[in-house]
Amino acid sequence: MAVISIHELEAAINFWRGRSPSTSDELSLCKEACALSRPYALLIVQRQSSLPTERLEDEARAAWEHYERFKNGQHD
Repeated sequence: MAVISIHELEAAINFWRGRSPSTSDELSLCKEACALSRPYALLIVQRQSSLPTERLEDEARAAWEHYERFKNGQHD
């Protein structure tokens, strides 16, 4: 069972924010960063430091897996 630390989740959110930054006065996250921000917020509220990947919803899991591929040198 793979586990994602809160720090890794934050890095993934920042990765997506860098790839799809907000423009002009728009202060919204792209869909990938938004999907990852939900489990990130839950970790904070529940005072947890990690979560198993199985707990990610489909959209968050897809964003996480894309980030992991990029981080491991498998750029698209």
